[in-house]
Amino acid sequence: MITGELKSKVGRVWDAFWSGGISNPLEVMEQITSLLFVKRLDELQTRKDNRATHTKKPDPDPFFTDGQQDLRWKNFKVKDPEIMFRIVSEGVFPYLRRMGGDDSTYAHHMRDARFTIPSPNLLAKVVDLLDDISMGSSDTKGDIYEYLLAKIASAGQNGQFRTPRHIIDLMVEMTQPRPGDEVCDPACGTAGFLVQTASYVKREHGEALLGAEQVRHFNESMFHGFDFDSTMLRIGSMNMLLHGVENPDIRHRDSLAESASDDAEKYSLILANPPFAGSLDYESTAADLLRVVRTRKTELLFLALFLRLLKPGGRAAVIVPDGVLFGASKAHREMRRMLVEDQKLDAVVKLPSGVFKPYAGVSTAILFFTRTDSGGTDHVWFYDVQADGQSLDDKRVPLLTEDRLGVRPVGDPLTEEERVRNNLPDVLARWFERDGTERVRARTEQSFCVPRADIEAKDYALSINRYKESVHKEITARAPLEILADLERLDTEIAQGTAELRGMLR
Repeated sequence: MITGELKSKVGRVWDAFWSGGISNPLEVMEQITSLLFVKRLDELQTRKDNRATHTKKPDPDPFFTDGQQDLRWKNFKVKDPEIMFRIVSEGVFPYLRRMGGDDSTYAHHMRDARFTIPSPNLLAKVVDLLDDISMGSSDTKGDIYEYLLAKIASAGQNGQFRTPRHIIDLMVEMTQPRPGDEVCDPACGTAGFLVQTASYVKREHGEALLGAEQVRHFNESMFHGFDFDSTMLRIGSMNMLLHGVENPDIRHRDSLAESASDDAEKYSLILANPPFAGSLDYESTAADLLRVVRTRKTELLFLALFLRLLKPGGRAAVIVPDGVLFGASKAHREMRRMLVEDQKLDAVVKLPSGVFKPYAGVSTAILFFTRTDSGGTDHVWFYDVQADGQSLDDKRVPLLTEDRLGVRPVGDPLTEEERVRNNLPDVLARWFERDGTERVRARTEQSFCVPRADIEAKDYALSINRYKESVHKEITARAPLEILADLERLDTEIAQGTAELRGMLR
C-alpha cells in the first residue's frame, strides 16, 4: 500500500503537472509512469554495472549502450532544463518506443508512448520530484499507479482499482503455480497477478528455471494478459519487464466482446479479478460465451470465459461479487450448477467487504475451481475471512507490524491475538488440509467443508451463510411466578417508602 510519504511526493508531482497546464488525469498518469520507468531502468543498469565491475565480466545485455549514456536518468537529470528537454523528447522517448526489439510485447505497446510535457521548466521540476522517489520496492510502481487512479473520478466506477497485493499473494500461494503452467489473466490491468506468479515461480522453482527451454517458456509463453485499455497494457508490460519477464503475451483484447476460439483450452491456470460493470448487450457479447450461459451479467460472462480458456485439468482462482454466490436468476443458478456438477468446485473463500476500500465497498469472494468437464466435486471448502491485516474502513490502516502481515509472516506463527487481525496465514494452512482435518470441522467454525449433496439441496447456493451454523448459548430464565413475586415485593417497598416520605413532609 502507498505510504503517507510516498503519497505526498506523488501528490506534489501531480500538482506540478496541473499547474504546468496538463489537466487530463490519464495524460498525467502516462507521463509519470513513463518517466518512472526510465528511472527504474537506470537503477537496474547501475546494478548491472556494479555486478560487471565485481565479476570483471562485461554486461552481455545492457539497457544502455556506450552511445546511449545521455539517455540514463542519472545523466540527464543534472542537465540544464533546455538540454534535458531535448534529450528526453528526442532521445529517451524514441528509445522507449524501440526498446526490446521490434517484435517484443513491450515495444508493441510503447509504440504509442508520447512525450507531452510542454516546457523544459515543468520537465525539470517533475524530474527533480521523481528523483526523490525510490523504485527499489518491487511493487512501488503499482502503488503509485493505485494512488493515481484514486485521483481519477471514474476509477471506481470503471472497476480500474488494483487488487490488494496481499490478496493476490493469497491466491497465488493457494494455487501454487508450476514452471510448466501457462498462466492467464483476461483482465490484467497492471499485471499484478502475473507479476506475483512470476515471483512465486522464481522463489519456489528456481532450479527448474536453469534450463534454456524453461527460461524461454518463462520469458515468452508462460504469462498471458488481456486488457482493452492501452494505458493499462503499457503499464502492465513495463511492470512485467521490470520483474524479469522479457516478452510476456500482454495484448489488447476486449475479453467479453471478442471470440475466445483462438485461446480456447489453452491455459492451465487463471488468476483474475475482472471488472464487473453490470450488464452488456447481447449484441456486444461474444457468441461463444453466450452458448455457455445466456446472460448479460458481466460476472457470469467472465466465469463462462474462464471455463472456455482453461484446458481440461486447468485450475482457476478468481474474485467474484457476492451476487454470483446466491443470485436467484436462471443464469446464476445454471452457472453455479455447472461449477458444482460439470466441473470441480474446490473452495469458496469469503472476503470482508472492506477489502477494496476506499475504491469500493462491494462484498466479494474467491472461487477456486478446476475444469474437468466430467464433474468431480465431492466437498466444497468454505472459509469466512474476517480480517486481512488492515482496518476495513477507507483508511485501511495496518493492524500489525509489517513483518506480521500478509500470507507468510516472518518468524514464529501468529499468536491467537494476531491471527484475529490477520486470517490469511490460517486460510493458507487450512486450505492444504481441506481433504484432511478440515472435513470434520463443525460448521460453527471459521472454515469447514460442505458435501455436494447439501449444496445441490440448497439450489447450488454458494454463500457461506447458507451453511454456517451459529453457536447459541443456553440461557436459563427464571420462573414467571418468581418474577411476579419480586415485582410485588418491590411495589410494597415503594409504597412504604412513599408513605414514610409523606409523613416526613407534614
